[in-house]
Amino acid sequence: MSIIENIKSPKDLKKLSRDELKNLCGEIRHFIIESVSETGGHLSSNLGVIELTVALHFVFDAPNDKLVWDVGHQTYAHKIITGRKNQMRTLRQKNGISGFPRRSESVYDEFGTGHSSTSISAALGMAESFKKNKSKSKAIAIIGDGALTAGMAFEGLNHAGSTENNILIILNDNDMSISNNVGALNNYLTKLLSGKLYEGIKKSGKKVFSKLPPVLELARKTEEHMKGMVIPGTLFEEFGFNYLGPIDGHDLDVLIDTLSNIKYLEGPQFLHVATKKGYGYKPAENNPNQYHGIGKFDPELGLDQKKSTHLTYTEIFSNWIVKAAKIHSKLCAITPAMSDGSGLTKFAKKYPSRFYDVGIAEQHALTFAAGLSLSGFKPVVAIYSTFFQRAYDQLIHDIALQNIPMLFAIDRAGIVGADGATHSGSFDISFLRCIPNIILMTPSNESECTQMLNFGYQYKGICAVRYPRGFAASLEKKQLKKLSLGKAITLRDGKKICILGFGPIINECIKIAEKMNATLIDMRFVKPMDEEIIEQKSKNHDLIVTIEENSIMGGAGSAVNEVLAKKNITKKLLIIGMPDQFVEHGSQEEVLKACGLDALSIESKIVNAMRKC
Repeated sequence: MSIIENIKSPKDLKKLSRDELKNLCGEIRHFIIESVSETGGHLSSNLGVIELTVALHFVFDAPNDKLVWDVGHQTYAHKIITGRKNQMRTLRQKNGISGFPRRSESVYDEFGTGHSSTSISAALGMAESFKKNKSKSKAIAIIGDGALTAGMAFEGLNHAGSTENNILIILNDNDMSISNNVGALNNYLTKLLSGKLYEGIKKSGKKVFSKLPPVLELARKTEEHMKGMVIPGTLFEEFGFNYLGPIDGHDLDVLIDTLSNIKYLEGPQFLHVATKKGYGYKPAENNPNQYHGIGKFDPELGLDQKKSTHLTYTEIFSNWIVKAAKIHSKLCAITPAMSDGSGLTKFAKKYPSRFYDVGIAEQHALTFAAGLSLSGFKPVVAIYSTFFQRAYDQLIHDIALQNIPMLFAIDRAGIVGADGATHSGSFDISFLRCIPNIILMTPSNESECTQMLNFGYQYKGICAVRYPRGFAASLEKKQLKKLSLGKAITLRDGKKICILGFGPIINECIKIAEKMNATLIDMRFVKPMDEEIIEQKSKNHDLIVTIEENSIMGGAGSAVNEVLAKKNITKKLLIIGMPDQFVEHGSQEEVLKACGLDALSIESKIVNAMRKC
């Protein structure tokens, strides 16, 4: 029998020899490849941390010792070791286990993660509680190098280093986040691992110090002083940590020996571990970005390169921005570490001097964009809805309050499916429409998306275009209708029922409208709202229905309700949207149905509402 079949909890690891642990790592790697090929999920990141995960669970005593995984998309080996192997084929499926740590799922999932750079702060809080309770347990944060580009990670480092808490921070340095890592810190670590750090620093140091002879002489005489200036431990030791490493993150013996020694050290510890994303599976090693988040595939053949004849909204944006940049020389693209996911790869290659990947730093991305805009450029900020939340203060105070022109291309708005609650774009309509000086648009097809991006770029103010994950409906040219600020369009005239749709969800309603002889309106704009069409249609319809892929509370339906109240229109209103709860993972179709946003559920709700009219 294979070793993996006998692993029901971390305690089972402690019964194994070193050789058995190494064989277990190979079995876990094979199992993850086979499992993800059936379910889809995050592959590269998980293959890179298998040895580290096994070593952590072998050395430490979870759940007494707390393991906090940053971002959380690299926890598949952790799930297998903690008794969830037989559930892995339900990963990210409806009613299955999550692709991220989830406290309700296991006592070994100490902190729910899905967004970056939270692990240090969470682990520090746990370590502080250990100190207060006089416990010898250790809190361990496992954070990737990409996550260290976020300000919150440095806030946590700054606080943790000033304490005497037993916290261990493990930097999983794979030189690769979701997109290529950027920034000074990444360059610093990359140079270290290249083996040319010291020689490079000596050469550049001589050049820099050549104009300062006393300093150059000091550097020549004091070799130790020179080393102290360039070793990466200096950076983290300045924060107050005892720095160790870097060590090989795929050498199980080295990992276990190092962690065993650290286990008994007091105070803040920092371990630098070098790993390779996609380790052990050549296609993922050679192209870790492509194998970051993937669908089902054949492990023998790798990913299927066949393309759909339909475009995704991300591809529509990608094509638009490349064409727009050719026309508008002041157009700049900014993304917080999501160049691939946001569709900016082609733009980055064609216009590298106008492309800015600022790392996982959403707050900085927005204020940086504001500075560019004030200097005569026109920024386009490409960002996921779920990550936009992290820069809300900057949006309000640094951009909207000063009415600084820019365009936001908001991807993954609405239901995302398998990634679940942490990545669902459930709230952007609600949190954007209450801010002054913002135009908010919701395209329902390929043509509208392109038109709205054009309109938003040319508008002399702040515009946001929100669009979902997945393929866009396409229209023939004769069906295209010109976009006007704040104006909706009527897709179908009917009687008694008037459906106001916001975004692609309107495509679910076309057959419903025909079947029920209902009027169907593509609202296009959430803000400004087309008050005229709402007032006009309310006069000759018994029921007004709003439909959106956003939280009902504070969403587009709420905006329609405000219009009706403002104009003293007492008409029956049915608001259909995402319920007041965090959405579970599953396919997009399954989640739509669970939220009551599939065609059958929408029709049923309308029928029930009409009975009460």
